[in-house]
Amino acid sequence: MFLLRKRVVTILWWVGAVRAAGAQKKSGFDFVDPLIGTINGGHVFPGASLPFDVNGENQGGFASDNSDIVGFSHMHDSGTGGGASLGNFPIFPFASCPNNNISSCPFSYYERPIPRKPNTVSARPGYFAITLSSEIHAEMTVTEHAALYRFTFPKVPTLANTSLSPVIMLELDDLARSAQAENITMYERPMGRMTGQGTFSPSFGIGRYESYFCADFKGAKVKDYGIYSGAWNTKVQSLKGGKKRDKNLRPLGGWVQFNVPESQNQILVRVGMSFISEKKACQNAEKELPTFDFSATVLAAEKAWKKKLDVITIDAAGVDEGLLTTFWSGVYRTMLSPQDYTGENPLWDSKEPYYDSFYCIWDSFRSIHPLLTLLDPKSQTRMVRSLLDIYKHEGKLPDCRMSLCKGLTQGGSNADVVLVDAYFKNISEGVDWALAWEALLSDAEIEPMDWDVEGRGGLLSWKKLGYIPTDNFDPNGGTGLVTRSISRTVEYAYNDFCIAQIGRALGHKDDHLKYLKRSGNWFNMFQPNQTSSINGVDTGFRGFLQPKYMNETWGYQDPIHCSPILGQHDCYLNSGGGETYEGSSWLYTFFAPGDMASLITLLGGPERFIARLDFLHESGLLYMGDEQAFLMVFLYHYVGRPGLSAKRARSYIPSLFNETVGGIPGNDDSGAMGSFAALTLLGIFPNAGQDVYFITPPFFKSISIKNPETGKTATIRNVNFDGGRENVFVQEARLDGVKYERNWLQHRFFREGGTLELVLGKEEGKWGTGKGDGPPSEGPFGKGGELLPKSGLGGR
Repeated sequence: MFLLRKRVVTILWWVGAVRAAGAQKKSGFDFVDPLIGTINGGHVFPGASLPFDVNGENQGGFASDNSDIVGFSHMHDSGTGGGASLGNFPIFPFASCPNNNISSCPFSYYERPIPRKPNTVSARPGYFAITLSSEIHAEMTVTEHAALYRFTFPKVPTLANTSLSPVIMLELDDLARSAQAENITMYERPMGRMTGQGTFSPSFGIGRYESYFCADFKGAKVKDYGIYSGAWNTKVQSLKGGKKRDKNLRPLGGWVQFNVPESQNQILVRVGMSFISEKKACQNAEKELPTFDFSATVLAAEKAWKKKLDVITIDAAGVDEGLLTTFWSGVYRTMLSPQDYTGENPLWDSKEPYYDSFYCIWDSFRSIHPLLTLLDPKSQTRMVRSLLDIYKHEGKLPDCRMSLCKGLTQGGSNADVVLVDAYFKNISEGVDWALAWEALLSDAEIEPMDWDVEGRGGLLSWKKLGYIPTDNFDPNGGTGLVTRSISRTVEYAYNDFCIAQIGRALGHKDDHLKYLKRSGNWFNMFQPNQTSSINGVDTGFRGFLQPKYMNETWGYQDPIHCSPILGQHDCYLNSGGGETYEGSSWLYTFFAPGDMASLITLLGGPERFIARLDFLHESGLLYMGDEQAFLMVFLYHYVGRPGLSAKRARSYIPSLFNETVGGIPGNDDSGAMGSFAALTLLGIFPNAGQDVYFITPPFFKSISIKNPETGKTATIRNVNFDGGRENVFVQEARLDGVKYERNWLQHRFFREGGTLELVLGKEEGKWGTGKGDGPPSEGPFGKGGELLPKSGLGGR
């Protein structure tokens, strides 16, 4: 049973790195570097965390640069795009106030930023530390619902004309500065207590949410305490001795001033968090951290992480340690979200699990959930049950959800893919599949009032025309952004493909045929005569997805638009610059995951398909920092060239995915980049929504995954492994000693266990290249696409 629930993770909140040093050890835990992706837009949160629990570039709360520190807060999302997320109620320590005058302390957000000391960052799972230029050493660790800080103060403050009299403040705001209706209460205790709440905005969605805290202190007696107000000309009021709060002051936060600490100049701060009440926040802290034992809490967090990571065993002989750091850090980041808020959901009463920070499923369905299915099927099952409970109480499956709020939908209804993927991989304990089928049909058939935050828009056109028109209009439909018509069309098509497959498995024969037919709608936006040029030079390829109007005439979008070559940042949710989302028509023309055989035929056959796919990868058109690019690495499997997939994977790892602080090419998106790297290094990338894993040689001599539910171990072993220098092509394969020709695996291998041996060589072999060796392609146009309309064939 998955015991770790809500985590309150401590974060560093930066206004604007140094990697943790230390000898490498054999345990995977010791290779994790939480600082990877904390610069150049990775937005990774590196602070102390537990697996899957609550938690310049402040989306991740930290940047590995020289930006100043403005606070330490207790909840966060990792790797997100969009706006800054969570970071509620940051605290900040001062060794003293100027001239020993509490009114002179720089409490304001705009006044308190302070540099960090170079080379003082230390990060590992469950622990984070840094030293400020004020010589205060800040350490932090976590339990399930609480954060524990340990501040070590200098004997002599760096401020002139002062003596040691520590002050710890708390601000009633979040990273996005979105707080409203905030409140704080100060309690006169020997060590002090603050409680409070605030109402905040989600970072990529609609609505508001309430959050509550309870902060306690240990290590020094209270000298004074009070509140402060004013963003610039700060006013400070002491409340010691029962003084009444000035009604003219709107508190922006509270502060506690201490006498000299009793031991080692240290003060501990325990912060409990809750979405229910201040009382619950205090109960959480008191239950989980009754003695403020910092060292024991660190050890408990480390134990929790090791338990999660120890299902993987790697023989890394001959491999550079940087690959191990990349791999284990990727697995670690995959387990930061979604976050288990079970017992902390104020929106409805339910006995089902409640997970939050599905941020967003458009990002996570491709690699995060498939990796969790392999490594932690119990948690993935609970996430599936949570999605269904959200449907039951909110009326729709989410495509994105954070902070108890509905998040924005980026493309299709991709929770559909997560549910279907789970079904075919036996992620079923406690799952109500009748309810799941109802939820899937709701996405496919019922347009919501606001399809910006759930479900699908344009369903009338989808059913009548077979595509989403650029100028879509339905006077009786819901409302939403009329954008992304191309990318939404191909995603809706794949959503329907997934529904068709589970419909067949559940015995819904007519629905299977209905949605299988609709899954071919991607073809309706394929303009066979469309050409593409770069800087006026014809690329030599014809036939691309293009915008289409309600009157069934064609529009135009340059196939390279929204790529790194042309207008990369023109295609977002509300952009009028293009009809594809965060990628070009060149990219989306390859997206038909359920019917690759037909797509290959459409694009001119295997050789032309390979040439076009090579061009996508080698021309600068493809940006690996967005998740749609992941599948593009492995599509060579469908034309019987798995060696080209293996070669292509090694062109991106370690060049773009590596162990440096900038070692991911884009937003980590709650672990998407980390899970892509981890799966690719393992040699088993999924086609999510289907029971398909592409086989490429692992980057290690052997890898083993122990299924936590069955206790069985699946091992993939490279024969003739040379550290990945030259022998990267599979010559032959043996599954449990029997010759194995298919270039893909099914999930039963990982559930039931076994050994797959891959014999490697320097050149491409014949393994996986024969007819029938590639992954299945079961779309509506027949195997090989023989039923495609002849007028629709492109691929010059």
